Parts: sequence; structure tokens; C-alpha cells
Amino acid sequence: MNTSEWITRSMFKLLPAAGSMPKMVLAPVESTQPAIYKEASSELVPGGMRPKSTAVAGNPAPAQASTSARSTCRALPERLAGTLRHKDEALSPRLLRRTLTELQAILDSQVSEVEGGRRASQFALWYGAALPAQRRDCWLLMSEQFAPNPDLVEAARGHYEAAQNTPDAGQAEIGLRRALVSPRSRLLQRFAAFPAGMQFLLDLRSELLPHLKAEKRLLALDGEMEHLFSGWFDVAFLELRRISWDSPASLIEKLIKYEAVHDIRDWNDVKNRLDSDRRCYGFFHPQLPNQPLIFVEVALLEKLPCAISPLLDEAAAAADLRKATTAIFYSISNTQTGLRGVSFGDSLIKRVVETLKTEFPRLQIFATLSPMPGFRSWLGKNISAMLARLDSKTRAALGSAVGAEPVTAAQLLAAAEQAPTLDAKSPVRHFLLQCAAHYLGRELENGKPLDPVARFHLGNGARIERLNWGGDLSSKGFKQSYGMMVNYLYDLKRLDKYRAQFAKSTIAVSSEIEGLRF
Repeated sequence: MNTSEWITRSMFKLLPAAGSMPKMVLAPVESTQPAIYKEASSELVPGGMRPKSTAVAGNPAPAQASTSARSTCRALPERLAGTLRHKDEALSPRLLRRTLTELQAILDSQVSEVEGGRRASQFALWYGAALPAQRRDCWLLMSEQFAPNPDLVEAARGHYEAAQNTPDAGQAEIGLRRALVSPRSRLLQRFAAFPAGMQFLLDLRSELLPHLKAEKRLLALDGEMEHLFSGWFDVAFLELRRISWDSPASLIEKLIKYEAVHDIRDWNDVKNRLDSDRRCYGFFHPQLPNQPLIFVEVALLEKLPCAISPLLDEAAAAADLRKATTAIFYSISNTQTGLRGVSFGDSLIKRVVETLKTEFPRLQIFATLSPMPGFRSWLGKNISAMLARLDSKTRAALGSAVGAEPVTAAQLLAAAEQAPTLDAKSPVRHFLLQCAAHYLGRELENGKPLDPVARFHLGNGARIERLNWGGDLSSKGFKQSYGMMVNYLYDLKRLDKYRAQFAKSTIAVSSEIEGLRF
């Protein structure tokens, strides 16, 4: 037995008492190697995978959430070289070193991929039972202790620069690429190797993301995970599947859980959304076969809708598919926070359009009925600037409508609270529509729309087609946009044109929207 195997086998036998660090459970694994973890928790779920009362990745224990957010006073190298644990540190220097040794054992180049994945799965058992602050120490180890070797990178860079315009340039580039590959990348690949490893990594990143702003030391780990996920979850490896009422109940339950646009109330509601005149499609990954990564809900209609309530009406009769000319994407929901930065929503829409056109050749219009989640908040901060854009005649009409001249921003916001009662000729209603058109098509940040839904659809090549007053008068819809909704149109012949315009910060809008803008 070599030194590495002895350390791997023995390191967790000296774990501290319960309450300081959770004990480990060994899942049954066929292997010729000795088990890493021998001690068992006294309270297990069936199958012996983790303690019942502990948090799992992505769901930190509420009582410990503040601990995980605290900044460590000492740098990680100082902690690893230390003897005593400081007050705000989760793992003592001794346990920190042992955890690092365990991570290094997973990465050991002398063991097979199978054994590396087995060790990773057993480490994941401990991580699943660890306190949030202890997990944070693991993130720091993974981020700082598995970086590329700076000496090798510097040497490879020097060789690459010296080899330019010589026959050795290609080989020098290969050498630089290899030097820049971090051990961290290889470590994460080992975690992805065991059956539940991909979900483990997604949950880990989901839990890590909220800490990035306060803890810059974790950026390297996050960037590495985003880079790997971009390859692992490339659309070429994803399967488009229809989700119907005949799908397994466990899959339909995920629709209920992850629906992010229009909350699903009950099973009757979800059945309505999977009726004969509806379609629901999701992208699935081979390692997460029963977990949709993103799904879209589609209604097949005869014309462009102006409100969401008829689409969600459980008592409404199903549309006649023989007359359907319009496919409406009325909800798109991501299920994995850990995939932030990995974009495949545009590919989902394109694949769904192709699938629908094959099934229903009469379809001519592909559009959305979308919320404006940031509009009301934005208007509350910018209404004075919008009011200043109006001429004196329009301001006078607004003042007359609210019963106060000169009209103020506060008075207009108060009048907007009565949006559902405003008729089509109301100056206040017209002003709000103007503000919405400006918000969607002119308010940009770094060249992109402020509104996240607009940013998504316009970036995919859609155009802003129509604003719908009273499109969503639910409590949520009113809080987001005074009840307004918007149609984004996917003109299949102009997608590339609009996408190119968007890249230059030019927003594609219909003549109706253009006429509303200030």
C-alpha cells in the first residue's frame, strides 16, 4: 500500500465529534480498493446515502446560512499551515489539510477513472451532510489549491511567444493550452463521472453563486464550472422531448415545481396546459434523463392573443387544431440555477418551431405572450424623466385626467394604481404604454435591454410586436407591469437580420411600437 492509499483510507477516522463535522456513510460499491469512509451516521435515509436532517447541495441549512456568508479572516495558505482554528473558520487547519488530501486523492493520476469517480462520490456524501460554512471551505480549496501551475504557464507562454512565425508555433500553442488546463478542471470531471455527479455539481454551483459578489476567491471555481457546463450541456448533446399528460407523474411534478412565469395551481391547471391544443417541450441531458433543464409551454391558436387568462382558463374548450395558424410561447422556465450563463433557450425555441411546423404545416405565426417583470420598478425610478419628455399639451391632458395641474410624478404613479379601470382613451393609459415601449426598446444597459425577458427574446432574433393592456391582471402581473404584457414575434425570415441588429444595440420593433415611443 502506497502513502496516498494509506492517507485516503485513514484520513476520516479522526473526524471530530458530532455537531462539528458530519460522519460519513459508505454506499455499497464494487471495488478492489478499501473503503474510504467507514463510520456510519446514526440516522440515515433508506439506502444509506445521507443523514435525514442535513442539507443537500443547493439547500443550505437555514440556521447556518449566515455562517456560510462570513468572510474568513486568514488567507487559505495561512490556514493550511496553521495549528489552531480561528473563531469564524468552519474547518480547523488539521481538517482543512485532510479535506485537501481527500480532494487530491480523487484527482490522483495513478488511479483509474472508475476509482476516481468512486472516491468523488464518497466525498460527495460527506459534502451533502456538511454545514454551509464547511462547504464554503471546500469551495475555497477547490478554487485556490487546484489552479494552473504559474511557473509552467509562464514557461509555456514564453515558448509560445518565441515560436511565433516559426515551424514550432503550432506545437508551442498546444503546450500553452495544456499548461493553462487547471487540475481543478480534472477534479470536476471526476465528480461528473459517478451517476449522481452531474446533479451534484449543478447543485454545488447553485449554492455557490450567491457568494461570488462577496467572495472573489471563488470566481475561478465558478468560471471553471461555467466553462465545463458550456461543453457538457451543449445543445448537440441535449434531447428535445415532448412532455404530455401521459408522461410519468414525477416528470409532470417537475413542471409544477419549476414553472417560473405563471404559477401552476394544481393538477387540473397542469392538465389544461397539456391539453390537445397545447404542447410542452423540454431539453434533457443523458446524465439527467428525468430532469428537464428548460421547458417551454406552447398554445396553438387562430390569432395572436392579447391576454394570458384565456390560455389558463381550465373551463375553456380546446382550440380546433385544424384552424390553428399561430403558436404562442407563453412560458419558458429554467430548472437549474447552476447552469446560469449556459444559454440554450434560443436553441430550444428553434427546435420547437421546427417540430411544430412538421406536425402542423398550417402554422404561420410564432410569437410569445410575455411578462415585463422589471417595468413597474423601473418606472418608479424614472417617471420624472419620462414626464419631462412630454410636450406641454400632453402634460396638461395628464393633469386634467388626474385632477391636478401641473401634474407630478407622484400623482401619475398614484393614477397608475387604477390601471385596470382606465379606458382606451385615458391619457394616463396612453402614457403608461409609451413608457413601456420606451422601456423595452430604448432603455439599454451595456447595449442590451434592461428587461431580462426582452433581452432573451430579442437576443434570439425576435422583434417587439405589440403591447397588451390588461394582459395579466393577476397580483403578480400587476406588481410587475401594471398588468401589461408584450408579444415578441419570431419572424423566421428575419431572425438573422434582427439578431445582427441586436448585436449593434438596435432593437427591432413593429410600426405599432415605434408609434408609441417618445
